[in-house]
Amino acid sequence: MSEIKIAGILRAGVYSPNHIGNDAAILNGVAEQLRRRGCEVTLYSEEEFDQNTLDQSIIINMCRERVSIEKLQKLEEEGRLVINSGFGIENCTRERLTRIFMGHNIPYPDSIIVNTNEKIIDQLKEKEINACWIKRGDYHSMHKEDVSYCRHPEEAQEVLHEYFYRGIKRAVINRHLLGDLLKFYAVAGQPFFYWFYPFDGSHSKYGLEVNNGLIRNIPFDEEELKSLCAKTAEILDLKIYGGDCIIGPDGSIRIIDFNDWPSFAPCRKEAAPFIAKCILSEIRKWKKKG
Repeated sequence: MSEIKIAGILRAGVYSPNHIGNDAAILNGVAEQLRRRGCEVTLYSEEEFDQNTLDQSIIINMCRERVSIEKLQKLEEEGRLVINSGFGIENCTRERLTRIFMGHNIPYPDSIIVNTNEKIIDQLKEKEINACWIKRGDYHSMHKEDVSYCRHPEEAQEVLHEYFYRGIKRAVINRHLLGDLLKFYAVAGQPFFYWFYPFDGSHSKYGLEVNNGLIRNIPFDEEELKSLCAKTAEILDLKIYGGDCIIGPDGSIRIIDFNDWPSFAPCRKEAAPFIAKCILSEIRKWKKKG
């Protein structure tokens, strides 16, 4: 019988828009890698996790429900090992993420955080923001409409009102950046780092990448990108992460999104062994502390 017993929590389908299969596949792949290394891994749906008490002291998860995150945080405070941390997952909600980025000088688009019943045209014009992105600020995206591209401040005002009528109270508005859109996946403490241009839409949730235009293959410093992502993940308290950035015409790198345990869809087989190694490394550290 294995001494390392792990609970794996799958992501609720509502938080895997167009990616339910991919999100489940990466957790299943990691679970299999851990089993090959002698661990006993039991998988649960997020609903099962919310409704039941787990015996395992080690929890790996892709949770997104509010009640799940609160439960993960409570379990961490009781001394269990949780990867990714419930606090790290909460840090990836849009408003909190934006405040953390601005507070730590992470390269990020000019942004404003607003109530969805506010008048914003003058604010955007004052900051000389024309084309922009409006993103729900209160939580993780669940629908295509939770992330909206706007061509000018007047359109942004209309979209913001739509958010208000949908019951979303807070939003983040990011300046639209010109340059190459790039997606990345990485694992803390491991040599794995994968990036690609998603313009073809084959690994897109919503197909919004078309608003960034054709890729120009702007040269950039890949080591700088790796270092920036690792620093950001540490600040956010994430071990398994991914995100999006814009490579500016001058080769500058600005992060526009950061995600806790993404699907790793284009590199799942390559990533799974490294994620398992990361988890085992964290288990060893946790046991030494205990």
